Amino acid sequence: MTPDAAKRKALGRHLSWLLRHGAVEAGLEMDAAGWAPLDAVLRRTGLDRAALLAEVAADDKGRLEVAGDRIRCCQGHSLAGTPVRREALEASWVRVDDRVDPLWHGTRRDAVAAIRREGLRPMDRSHVHLAGARDDRVGKRSGAQVLLCIDPEGLRAARVQLFRSPNGVFLVRAVPPACVIAVERA
Repeated sequence: MTPDAAKRKALGRHLSWLLRHGAVEAGLEMDAAGWAPLDAVLRRTGLDRAALLAEVAADDKGRLEVAGDRIRCCQGHSLAGTPVRREALEASWVRVDDRVDPLWHGTRRDAVAAIRREGLRPMDRSHVHLAGARDDRVGKRSGAQVLLCIDPEGLRAARVQLFRSPNGVFLVRAVPPACVIAVERA
């Protein structure tokens, strides 16, 4: 990895931590939908606006979103350590009521038995992330060993609302065990 690539990766990780998990710890003002004042993020990171916008544009998964004088991560927020609330995030995403193609969730092989019993839960995050296609780069955990195939019709039947974030990640509050219809190698 080149020094520039390593620096960009470190900056991306720092921004993700700040905007997903560390707002309260860092003293960053943030609203319930995850939006923070752009100027405050610039002060905390030492970046200028052009450098921050370049980082937003360079993010290969489109995790960061800028709207006027605000910035946020599209999804992936912790509920502890931030003022983010599920309802506010969901109000900022697109409700998906007509999805018929399977959804995918990448995970570790050793987690499958528990998922089959208990379903997918967001743990300390606001929502479970799902990918729209088997080969999507977004919506799947890095280092996944297996892919879980999720039935969107089953989600609908279980009255689980499906959302899509601005970068294309599908999100739900939880996936019931019956909606995991297949396990495939990643």
